Amino acid sequence: MTPPVTVSEVDLLVFGPHPDDIEIGMGGSVARHVDLGARVGLCDLTAGEMGSNGTVEQRLAEAEAARAVLGASWRANLRWPDRAIGGADQIRSAVAFIRQTRPRTIAIPYSTDRHPDHVAASQVLTEAAFSSGLRRFEPSLGEAWKAGVCYFFINDSTEPSFVVDVSDVYDRKRRALQCYVSQFRPPREDAIHTRLTSPRFQQLIESRDAHFGALAGVAFAEGFVVRHPIVLPSLLPDEGDSVRGLRGTKSPGQ
Repeated sequence: MTPPVTVSEVDLLVFGPHPDDIEIGMGGSVARHVDLGARVGLCDLTAGEMGSNGTVEQRLAEAEAARAVLGASWRANLRWPDRAIGGADQIRSAVAFIRQTRPRTIAIPYSTDRHPDHVAASQVLTEAAFSSGLRRFEPSLGEAWKAGVCYFFINDSTEPSFVVDVSDVYDRKRRALQCYVSQFRPPREDAIHTRLTSPRFQQLIESRDAHFGALAGVAFAEGFVVRHPIVLPSLLPDEGDSVRGLRGTKSPGQ
């Protein structure tokens, strides 16, 4: 059994459908924001119990080990049922979590993805992020909280709205992914061979990140999608804007 997690308010809250999804999509960005001084919290929706390899206990332990590598403040798991994401109860669950942790920025999976759970999670979390800011939506779940912005991180492959340079922290992303032995390198002879156990899967992740990096003129980058205009303080680049410029506020309601 894993010990209970004490969550706290964060600058950046990242949701992933299963343990390892955050690392695959934006592990480098998590590490980068930690290095910039941001408080980062990670939240897996399920324990991945429907996965072909690994037990729930193994996957939770691997997720915690990866959190430590990336340097995030904490990692929680909402224990939603794997392969059954969706519905009003889960929206309320995510709203309560957002209101508890009061993030300035939320990152959730992008809805274009080969895995149905990623698509469903994107829909549920999009609704939760919106409803969290409504004063009259389920007041019993806590005080309304609207994050400054919500970004969608790319787990599969699609055209990004922008990329984050993760070249300097890419080894941390590699080491975080290596924590998931049950998924990428299951040791048992009776392990099930899956897309994830193929050595080409790591190559797929790195080639995507290298492609996004090449588009921006850097070694490695991770891609994000936005569905609304982004307000920048000026046209002059400032590396710290991603941390300092997006403020969450108490929502007066809509």
